[in-house]
Amino acid sequence: MTDTESAVLLNHRADGIAEVVLNRPDKRNAFDDVIIQQLISTLAEVNADNRVKVVILRSEGKHFSAGADLAWMRRMADNSHQENLDDARQLARLMEVLNTLQKPVIGLVQGAAYGGAVGLAACCDIVIATATASFCLSEVKLGLIPAVISPYVVRAIGERQARRYFISAEVFTAAQAREYGLVHIVCDDVEAMEAHCNDLLRQLAMNGPEAMKAAKDLVFAVSHKAIDGEVIEDTARRIADIRVGAEGQEGLSAFLNKRRANWIPGNE
Repeated sequence: MTDTESAVLLNHRADGIAEVVLNRPDKRNAFDDVIIQQLISTLAEVNADNRVKVVILRSEGKHFSAGADLAWMRRMADNSHQENLDDARQLARLMEVLNTLQKPVIGLVQGAAYGGAVGLAACCDIVIATATASFCLSEVKLGLIPAVISPYVVRAIGERQARRYFISAEVFTAAQAREYGLVHIVCDDVEAMEAHCNDLLRQLAMNGPEAMKAAKDLVFAVSHKAIDGEVIEDTARRIADIRVGAEGQEGLSAFLNKRRANWIPGNE
């Protein structure tokens, strides 16, 4: 456990930016039960911090994450069914916490993103990858399946691609990942990825923090739902609620009076 005690770092940048960093480059940022718990607690911390407006999920070293740590998998193979179930529930909890985080989450992916790391990417709102990044749902090579990450990965890449890559365990490129919907932006290298991330942070800084949270909730509320009376009424109530809220009032006032809204960095 000693080599994983600082495996997840939390860095606070200016203007409400928090970085959650996998910091185990010597192990290709592979994760185990300890790191999963650290990620859950760190994400919960930034979610509860009103100063944080945007979260970046990234890693140190050449690789985003090689997925599950081999020593952890070896240990879990010797555990009981109940212990494996409890362990799997914690990984499922991590995916749920990341997916439903009440802040925009930008994922930065370089090198390998294998196994559960594909799930992490799928749970981010925006993913930027380097051109040489590679992805693999490798579980079947070990006689396993990508079970707890599957709801998020299938929604990201679609059922058709999931049927192929869940079964084949083929490696696919960043360009393919963008084509499938897992990655939004592909950059030449890490430096370009960081620059594009900074551009995106400046774009997000112009948006109302509460509005971005509400917009993320809105996607979950309408996704895969029939457009019926219940959904139509829910969306009408959502826009009415936000219009009369403090941030909506400020945003409309700023627009009509041709001034900068009070959430934009640099406003006094």
